[in-house]
Amino acid sequence: MATTSTTNAPRRTMLLTGASRGIGHATVKRFASAGWRVVTCSRHPFPEDCPWEMGPEDHLQIDLADPVGTERAIEEVRSRLTGSRLDALVNNAAISPKAAGGRRLGTIDTTIEDWRTVFQVNFFAPVMLARALIKELEAARGSIVNVTSIAGSRVHPFAGAAYATSKAALAALTREMAADFGPRGIRVNAISPGEIDTAILSPGTEKIVAHIPLHRLGTPEEVAKAIYFLCSEQSSYVHGAEIHVNGGQHV
Repeated sequence: MATTSTTNAPRRTMLLTGASRGIGHATVKRFASAGWRVVTCSRHPFPEDCPWEMGPEDHLQIDLADPVGTERAIEEVRSRLTGSRLDALVNNAAISPKAAGGRRLGTIDTTIEDWRTVFQVNFFAPVMLARALIKELEAARGSIVNVTSIAGSRVHPFAGAAYATSKAALAALTREMAADFGPRGIRVNAISPGEIDTAILSPGTEKIVAHIPLHRLGTPEEVAKAIYFLCSEQSSYVHGAEIHVNGGQHV
């Protein structure tokens, strides 16, 4: 009687920044439900009501706006990785400062300090993480997913100038990283969400929704599915791409 052999494949591990709410929160649940170990980073402590196993033990509270603190966090991530491999790095954390009353900050009224802080979190932190963890990603033939934004390709009525330009830079960085990391067996892609139904939606978003071909907001879960696709074998030949998750808003 023939027997079926089983393989003891190592449990896959993902590092996710900006995990405490919205898209990040949905992404954690999507990967955890598929059996992945998820190491999370955010400015906030681990919330008590989160459902995934080993969450508190695999959460790092770190402000990515602090370059020195980010470097310390990277060393902590390394110490927590079992088998010295990392299957996926998802750069989701981002900030977008607002003026009084939630008004967007344009190029003229954004302070230089805010420009620097936004780019540190939205652009330089992804570079720092990817470069520092390249050996662990290479060992797993892993994937990097950068979360950009539809605001990176047009002037958005709510997203500020610093946020928008940092996301445009992150899209360009994705292409550069694909060229540099690909020969090492590491795939690099981006997803570009549009108007997603999260707690940070600005008043007046309904006016934008009226012009989206699907006539609705996206959900964090829909974005999380796209991220999971880019980290799975189903996208094994997708590299250097930016996938639009916006209901056709970009057309």
